[in-house]
Amino acid sequence: MEKRYLFTPGPTPVPPEVLAASAEPIVHHRGPDFRDIYARTLQRLKDVYRTESDVLLFTASGTGAMESAVANLTAAGDRVAVVSHGPFGERWISICELHGLDVQAIRYEWGEAPDPDEVGAAVRESGAQIVLCQQSDTSTGVVSDVRALREAIGDEPTFVVDAISSLGAVPLETDAWNIDVAISGSQKALMAPPGLATVSVPERVLARAKPSRSFYFDWKANKQAQDKLDAAFTPAVSLIRSLDVALGLILDDGLEAAFERHVRLGRAARAGIKAMGLELFSPDDDGAAVVTAVRAPDGIDGDELLLHLRDNHGVTLAPGQAHLKGKIFRIGHIGWFDVFDIAVALAAVELSLTELGADIERGVAVARAFEAYESPVAA
Repeated sequence: MEKRYLFTPGPTPVPPEVLAASAEPIVHHRGPDFRDIYARTLQRLKDVYRTESDVLLFTASGTGAMESAVANLTAAGDRVAVVSHGPFGERWISICELHGLDVQAIRYEWGEAPDPDEVGAAVRESGAQIVLCQQSDTSTGVVSDVRALREAIGDEPTFVVDAISSLGAVPLETDAWNIDVAISGSQKALMAPPGLATVSVPERVLARAKPSRSFYFDWKANKQAQDKLDAAFTPAVSLIRSLDVALGLILDDGLEAAFERHVRLGRAARAGIKAMGLELFSPDDDGAAVVTAVRAPDGIDGDELLLHLRDNHGVTLAPGQAHLKGKIFRIGHIGWFDVFDIAVALAAVELSLTELGADIERGVAVARAFEAYESPVAA
């Protein structure tokens, strides 16, 4: 049997004990056995979000959580501002347009981080009372400074943050940074299988929510059920078991340890890539702790490289999206990864590029990666 390695920024590898939890016998979602798991999971989500507010849990992808925010916070014709620096910002725009909103797009080049002062000025000019953005865009490796964005736009607009790939990987202080709504998914840094979406919604936001334009994603109906440790609809009980175990692993080690590990993994990946003589597409700084995006070298099609990696070496990386397709490839390092995983990814890239005839530096990437990983992280 050929060993397989997964280095995509979602879904991500899942620890064995998390997978084992999902194989436990099914329990009734309205019975006491499940309520204990449910209560613990909901509290652990609050701890990871660093919030005192309720976190709503849906059986859905992260995109479902995005749509829930639009469906509960807006009415047709409302003006919203969307900060977009990649395809997931464009997804916000598509969801908003589908719901009949007046979208004021604040767009940046893919790979460029939003400038807080520019965003603040653009939001004020737009007159929008709701601002939607993403903290991490895995398509480019950019992690935006949502704390600075919140400060720049002021306290008045409702601030909604897509933290689908960043929650648990980089700092997100939901309460301390005055983030009104934050959303995430189970399949990224939270180290669980795909299929669960979460939304942090404080009472002050729920109080001013509009009549939901979604039956399934109705925040008030779901909160009313969760308050009784019930679910508005049949939840994915096995996935919630898994998420409970995964969150326990993260919290047992501590969020600060997780943040530091992700910084080190990003450093290792970038150092190894540069040692081969390749050019980064993602930023070359500690903020790029979620995914490392790399420009394909001259004469190499990025998609062909990924097929070669998968078919010949059992290694799966992520391709570029939209106009970046074939031009970049991405190494995910969020969730259940260590430095030896990064060494495997780098060695596989080096070997495949050599087999495809690329002119790269050989034999130094892994050593440079270990050196970068061992360098201290500032407190």
